[in-house]
Order: sequence, then C-alpha cells, then structure tokens
Amino acid sequence: MLPSRALLPAVVFALTALQALASDTFIAAVYEHAVILPDPTEEPVSPDDALALMNQNMDVLERAIREAAQKGAHIIVTPEDGIYGWRFTRESIYPYLEDIPDPVVNWIPCTDPSRFGPAPVQERLSCMARNNSIYVVANIGDKKPCNSSDPKCPSDGRYQYNTDVVFDPQGKLVARYHKYNLFIIESQFNYPKEPEAVTFETPFGKFGIFTCFDILFYEPAVVLVSKMQVDTVLFPTAWMNVLPFLTAVEFHSAWAMGMRVNVLVANTHNTSMAMTGSGIYAPAGARTYSYNMKTEDGHLLIAELDAHPRLSPASPPAVSWNSYALSVERFSQNDHKFTGIIFEDPFTFTELTKPGGNLTLCQKDLCCHLSYKMAEKRDDEVYVLGAFDDLHVVEGQYYLQV
Repeated sequence: MLPSRALLPAVVFALTALQALASDTFIAAVYEHAVILPDPTEEPVSPDDALALMNQNMDVLERAIREAAQKGAHIIVTPEDGIYGWRFTRESIYPYLEDIPDPVVNWIPCTDPSRFGPAPVQERLSCMARNNSIYVVANIGDKKPCNSSDPKCPSDGRYQYNTDVVFDPQGKLVARYHKYNLFIIESQFNYPKEPEAVTFETPFGKFGIFTCFDILFYEPAVVLVSKMQVDTVLFPTAWMNVLPFLTAVEFHSAWAMGMRVNVLVANTHNTSMAMTGSGIYAPAGARTYSYNMKTEDGHLLIAELDAHPRLSPASPPAVSWNSYALSVERFSQNDHKFTGIIFEDPFTFTELTKPGGNLTLCQKDLCCHLSYKMAEKRDDEVYVLGAFDDLHVVEGQYYLQV
C-alpha cells in the first residue's frame, strides 16, 4: 500500500536520515552572505522596520538554503551577523532581538510560532529547515530579562546575547549557543556567565558550534574537540582578513587540520572591511573554499565530508605536538631578525628570504621551528615568521589563547 499524502514528508525524512546514517558521509554547505546593513543610528527603529530589514537578508539566505537542499546538502551554515549586520549600539539592536528558549523545550517554531512570544525570525528559519528538509544554522540575537537580585544584571534589566541557532530538518530547535568571547567592538552584547559547550547529535556525526572570535580560545573551541569529541564544528563568523590572523582560509583550514575535525566556516562578505573567506575543511585539507575581494556578491559552497573524520582512512594520523617539538632540530637563525608590534604586543620576527628552507625563531622560552617551501612570491610581498612569548590582555578582561 502506498503511504498517504499526509505521511509522505515523514517517510521522505526518515529515508533521508537512514541514507545519511548508512553512508558514513554527508553533504555540507556554507553560504558567504553580502549582508544588507541597516542605516547607522543610535536610536532604536520600530520592530516592523527591524523585521523588514531582517526579512530582506533572510530572502537571500532562503534562496541559498533552497539551492543547497536541491543539490543534496544535509546541513547549511550561514554567517555571523548575517540577518541584521553589525552597526549597532546596545539600545539600537534591541528591536532585532528575540527570546530564544533552551532547546530542551522541544519546539518547532514553524508549526507553533507564538509558544514563547513573538518570534518571526525563528519561525521563518524553522520553516526554511522544515520546507527543505535540511539542518539550518544561523546567527541571531537573544534577549533575556533579569532583575536586581542578579548582581550582574545590566542597568536596562536584560541580557543581550550574540547567538547561534540550529534547526533540524523537521524545523525543531536543536541547539542554541551564546557567544562567550566577544570581539572588542561588540558592546551591544553581554557574554554568558559561564562558557557554553554546545553539541548535538545527527545521523551523520556529532556537531559542536561556536562563533568567530571564540576560535582563538580554549573555551569553548578546544573543549568541544578535546573533551566533547565532536566530529564537525559549525563556525558562523564575521572574519576580517587583517593582521595578526591574516586570511580566513589559511587560518581555518589549519585549525581543522590541527584539531582533526571538519570545520564548516560561513563568513560575511564585505570587501570594504576585508571580510571574505568561507570554506568546508577536513583534517586532510580544504574540500572547498572561496576568497573574493573583487565583487560584492554572496557565494554558496558545497562539499562531501566524512561523518567521523578521525576514523576515516583519509584522515592524517594524530600527532603528539609536544614530542614533535622536542625532537625538532634547532636550525640557525638568519640575519633578518627584527621586532614589531601587533595588537600592542612586541613580537620577534625573521624574514623568509629564500624560496624554501628551515628556520628557528625564539623569543624567551618560546621557539618556533618552520620548514617551508614557497609556491610563488611576488616582488611586493614579504613573508615573516613571528613569535611572542607572553600573555596578551584584551580590554583587561581575558587573554588571547592562540
């Protein structure tokens, strides 16, 4: 007997889940989005105007999600700030925020949109996931009331969080992550009282999620990989390709290799702020990536990944970096050693003057050993190896832990 029309969506979803489980691979997608930005203002706009702007951005994201699903993707990641941008004060961002509940409430906003009050953005994202049978990852803003009994409660009586959400192919909210390591200019947001290690299970592996600046810190980035043993990291970001971290592609690809996990990086696209560079990375290297400083359009990337990369024959073997570092022969330094300042920190540098070779650079007790070969080098380019042996304090609150 053929299934009834009402049962067809459930049957299709079940078959899709079983197929993903049996294959040991999955299709991932990321979308680099040229965000439509609001007009800069210190005064809050009306809720209707805020929603109108967010709907413009979600119109673009919905087209990308639909295309990804049609091409077989099981999950798609969209960028940090991808729905409302970043030109805000604490007051002016408020109309863009929604109350995002803990996923334990077992909620599908697409079918029950008013359960936790007005949530038009969550409703629409949930419906995008449900209508296309795909996991959807997005970055939005969460608001939580607090009162004077909480000594950390802000004077306006609410917490505001930079938040990632994940909806499964049924449209259910399955993950919520509050960004812990806020970038210096994110004064519109609060950071949670404790870092969150957010994971969720899928038919194609265990996933973890964090946001942009978080990748430079032990919590939550390293904790998710080393203690929570995730297979794949979801990484919405608004990454600026400037010193000291340089391009998104190289940094994020190296992070995936070093941590031996898949990393799905969705960056915002804004060439005036040097924001570009998205990719789908595996421990053995990039599966696909895009870096575009020439045009202002968005870009969809799709690639197949191993569901459990540590178990894959293609994954490189684990390296004991401490043992490796102790065994490396110390090579002589060259005569091109100099000092320089990055983020107010006094680095020691040495120039890479030859097309290939081995270098050792030390600052106090920290020594960096580099074996390299340049594929190409323009006459107007200079490459250096730098070392900094100290702690870098940001805003007097925490240390960068690169």
